[in-house]
Amino acid sequence: MNSYFYIINISVIIVFICLFFVTRRSTKRWSKINDYLGKVTTTVDSIRYGDLTTKINKLDHPTYQNVTDSINRMVETLNDRERMIAEYQSELMNQNRLLESVINSLSDGILIINDKFDILRATPKILKWFGVPKGRDIIGKNVFDFIQLADDDKSAENLENADIFIKHTPTNNFIINSQRLMHLDKKRYVLIIKDVTNEREIETLKTDFVATLTHDLKVPIIAGGNMIDLFLSGKFGEISEKQEFALKNMQTSNEELLDLVQILLDTYKISDKGIDLYKEKISLNSFTENVVNEMSPISEASGIKIKYNPSDKDIILSGDKIQLQRVIKNLLSNAINHSHSQKDIEVNISSDSNFALISVVDFGQGIPKNEIKMIFNKYYSAAKKLRKVGTGLGLYLAQQIVQAHGGEIFVTSKENVRTEFRVKLPL
Repeated sequence: MNSYFYIINISVIIVFICLFFVTRRSTKRWSKINDYLGKVTTTVDSIRYGDLTTKINKLDHPTYQNVTDSINRMVETLNDRERMIAEYQSELMNQNRLLESVINSLSDGILIINDKFDILRATPKILKWFGVPKGRDIIGKNVFDFIQLADDDKSAENLENADIFIKHTPTNNFIINSQRLMHLDKKRYVLIIKDVTNEREIETLKTDFVATLTHDLKVPIIAGGNMIDLFLSGKFGEISEKQEFALKNMQTSNEELLDLVQILLDTYKISDKGIDLYKEKISLNSFTENVVNEMSPISEASGIKIKYNPSDKDIILSGDKIQLQRVIKNLLSNAINHSHSQKDIEVNISSDSNFALISVVDFGQGIPKNEIKMIFNKYYSAAKKLRKVGTGLGLYLAQQIVQAHGGEIFVTSKENVRTEFRVKLPL
């Protein structure tokens, strides 16, 4: 019995001894795990605070080493990404500085406002015009504390080349344009203000010069024309055939010069005041026939005839005879000047239910496709290519006159084949 208890005691002691060694090894192992986790925690904290140079040292244990390598690779990847982000940020800052420098160097002033007209951003040019020393002093101020619109329309969406008055710079002329910034949660507008003082002064000087010049030129031209008429009428005695021929040529040149001066004067008047129409009832068939008869001697001198095709029924419209006569004369003059064939120029009159149509057709050099859109522009002239006299204002004036009547003018052309101008006038 005693031996039995002895064996049990010995067994218990052996178990406790074994448990002691096992527990000691486990404690050492957990201590290593805790040390490793401490290193990982320290590394993670360093990464969180922006230190991407921290790494976990290599370990002999294969299981720990795999985790260590993964964490170190993650740190290297984050470090590379941070360098890329820093490079992108640097490039973005450089681009922003360049863009700001370009914007600040513009001659126009730029404002950004919200839908309540509060200023959010302004360029140095705006600060100068508004009399504000520093940019931060203008932020949040209402734009209408500094400017006044000519028509008192305070809608930021409807500002297009609108005249404005800047209170701090009252002697200058300014215009303003607005554009809404799209794809933003809140309404924002860009206002562009341009100082047009010099342009306005130059335009005024130019128009005044043209008006004075053309008016003063007309006096000696008319006087010269009257003198030629007196010679041709025999007021100063009989003249020979050669003298009569020379005087008639001078008379034609004088009339062309007077027409050019009148065109310049009319262009100035249209630009300044628009066209004043003195409308009356016009019988279009007979009216056009008179213009054709007046232009026929000029066309026949060039070896070209004008074939007139009136409407089957008489067309009555309301218009300004002098102005419409100028339109038809100009179209016929262009047809004569630009015809290089002996085919007749055609003048056709027709109508539909609401409009009268005047068509002038020539079979000359035609108009290139790339120039058709420009022929009604001010000062554009195809005559320059042919070394002929021309201001380039004739078709511009014709278009302005037709539009003033509520009509339209069109052109179709094929080079070296056919050109047709069509005038459409309301009945």
